[in-house]
Amino acid sequence: MSCHIASVRDGVREARETQRHWQENKERIKADWRTWRRAGKVPDTPGPPPTGFSLLPWLLMGLGSLSNVLQGKAPNPWIGGIGLLAFNSLYVYIVFRAFDRERREAVSTRVALLLMALVTTGLALGYGGSWLLFFPLLGLATGAILRGPWLGRTGVLLSVFAGSVSAVHDGWDGINIAYATFLSTMVTAAILGLSEAVRELRAAREELARRAVEEERLRFSRDLHDLLGHTLSVIVVKSEAARRLAPRDMGAALTQITDIESVGRQALTEIREAVTGYREGSLSTELDRARSALTAAGIEPVVRRSGPPLTPQTEALLGWVVREAVTNAVRHSGASRCEITVAGTDERVLLTVADNGDGTSAQPAVEGIGGTGLKGLTERLATAGGSLWAGPSPRGFTVTAELPRDAEELSAAAFSPTGSPTGSPKGSATDSATAVAPGAG
Repeated sequence: MSCHIASVRDGVREARETQRHWQENKERIKADWRTWRRAGKVPDTPGPPPTGFSLLPWLLMGLGSLSNVLQGKAPNPWIGGIGLLAFNSLYVYIVFRAFDRERREAVSTRVALLLMALVTTGLALGYGGSWLLFFPLLGLATGAILRGPWLGRTGVLLSVFAGSVSAVHDGWDGINIAYATFLSTMVTAAILGLSEAVRELRAAREELARRAVEEERLRFSRDLHDLLGHTLSVIVVKSEAARRLAPRDMGAALTQITDIESVGRQALTEIREAVTGYREGSLSTELDRARSALTAAGIEPVVRRSGPPLTPQTEALLGWVVREAVTNAVRHSGASRCEITVAGTDERVLLTVADNGDGTSAQPAVEGIGGTGLKGLTERLATAGGSLWAGPSPRGFTVTAELPRDAEELSAAAFSPTGSPTGSPKGSATDSATAVAPGAG
């Protein structure tokens, strides 16, 4: 008796120990899963692997028929063996093509499925018994191949046909074969369809992530490139002015040097804001900078502004147009005068930047076309419901931008990470000036 009690105690102790180990493993797995999720390394489980090997084990349902052939219990075993080989070959051929959409929808696959149905029908009518199990395998192959609205109808018709053929040998027991055929058809189609959808969703997610990274890189490169191009142009112009003024007017030269320091500090601030993606342009600020840059380059600035106040979004886009156009005028126009006009109404606002450069090598003006800088601005303004025109004019070179005045009329896409004021159009001022009108501003 004491031995039995000791055995029971040992069994209870072992059960408790096993339960404790199981609980520890469960907690460890949960902790690992949480760690993977925080690290963004949760393993994906997209369903069955995209290969026909996952459907091959179902061929074991034909072992009873193979046994009948090998033992000579089936009449005409050679015919049965050839039929069995044909069925298995067609099954393998079909399931290995089921995981590739192009091969699955090919005519050869559909022909193979039809031949498999004929072989299955012949074997079922000729032998019955375990040979009737080939109908569920036929349903499995059908579910692996077919998709869409015809799947349900095909599954029902195939099940009715399988039940009718089975009833020749088994009577009412053919209902079981019909049910198994319908179940294998629909379940296989549902599982493989879901697996394919999961894989497509995962591929789409990876593509979206890749595009997001590319767009963020583009946003940053646009900001950094345009900021440096504009700022360095102003610094170069003011440095040249300071060098010219230093021998005869040190006070004026020191003023230019002070402006260079201010521009440099402002550029550092804008670059930091560009990194975080929160920089918004200001039309008033850009107009002040335009006056300073044009004056330092020996170009007389004329700025006119009229109309009701503008929304920050509209000012931001127009500020980028002023920056791009003035940079072109400073670096390439050879002009002596540049007029900047902002005229607004209750619905629209029109910005014009016109210089009197010679324009001897200017290309014919084409609306919305220019170098990469002006081309990017054209796309940006078009997204916001506006337009941009750049090209030579009778008195030099003119850039004209038109936008809605109200913020609600502007498309949010124009201020997204890839299309916001924080993302200046790709390309430098040099590129845009040269492509639109080389030497003309």
